[in-house]
Amino acid sequence: MKAIYCICIFLTLTSITHAQPAAQNVFIITMDGTRWQEIFKGADEALLQNINYVKDTTLMLQQYSHTDPEERRRRLLPFFWSVLAQQGQLMGNRNFDNDVNVANLYKISYPGYSEIFTGFADKLFIPNLAVNNPRSNVLQWLSTQPLYQGKVAAFCSWRVLPFILNEKDGAFPVNGGYEALYEKDSTSTLINGVQQNVYNQGSTRHDLLTFECAKNYMQKNHPKVLYLGLGETDEFAHEGAYDTYLQKIHQADAMIAELWYAVQTDPFYKNNTTFIITTDHGRGNKTNTWTTHGFWVKGSGQTWLAMLGAGVSAGGEEKYKQQLYQKQIAATVAALLGLQFKTNHRVAKAMPVERIEPVTEIVAAVKGE
Repeated sequence: MKAIYCICIFLTLTSITHAQPAAQNVFIITMDGTRWQEIFKGADEALLQNINYVKDTTLMLQQYSHTDPEERRRRLLPFFWSVLAQQGQLMGNRNFDNDVNVANLYKISYPGYSEIFTGFADKLFIPNLAVNNPRSNVLQWLSTQPLYQGKVAAFCSWRVLPFILNEKDGAFPVNGGYEALYEKDSTSTLINGVQQNVYNQGSTRHDLLTFECAKNYMQKNHPKVLYLGLGETDEFAHEGAYDTYLQKIHQADAMIAELWYAVQTDPFYKNNTTFIITTDHGRGNKTNTWTTHGFWVKGSGQTWLAMLGAGVSAGGEEKYKQQLYQKQIAATVAALLGLQFKTNHRVAKAMPVERIEPVTEIVAAVKGE
């Protein structure tokens, strides 16, 4: 009986480890500088009532406040806490010691995005400037793999992200900031016209424009790996506009919901596509520090992660002790596609995306429980 028991465990673990990947396509989505507190707790009641950060406290309380914490977070992120929480996984609620952190020392955007895509927490400090990244990333690498050549694309609100992703190498199309689209279709022409007439263009494009760029490209070209980098959350947080910061989180949730619906109603993507959603860094965890971040600001290294789709178990909100790092995301993207990301620097191991309850079930069956 013990021999059968051991064989069953071995065969089950083997089948999990070597199972064919369920994902054929992966979408990576980032919400720049979005705190774990808002993801898991909803709007911060103290900040909602602070006239230094909110112009109309009464209206914002009506929209985002509630005595029930679960309802409060659902008001802010309805897609996250309905569809994603039911069908995917949410990690990073520190109230359960379920931690997701940056591994880099600096806790600002350039090192954060570089860590996500290179799988490596570089000690080399590059500030948030338009400097080409000396490290190669998983999107570059995937674009050289046979199944993914010509099937990788990135659309980013922040104008520095094309430098982090090494757009200059031309391995895959990257569109960032108010960079013009080179597609000749009517939607791209319309978006270019709108972009040209945006008053007071800054370093971060309006997220709605970035989203429309990405969605239009997806529907026309069907990339197998797509990156959507949203940036306005961080912009308004730095301005101390907690009301607009919340609105941009709510808007991002709606865009992700729309993108998921587009994926699940497209035969090319339906039931074979995975979303990985995260942020590049945390923020200060106090009322007087939430607007900023960096190695000197407590809470800046605290992040979160959500996954939904093919190859990802429906674990919901993870409520057990765990430590994950954003440097694991690059290898996880490759692993979901059945590949191992290798490059000329160290790459952190992929994180687990499937639960192993089937092992417990088989063991219980063998025991006769």
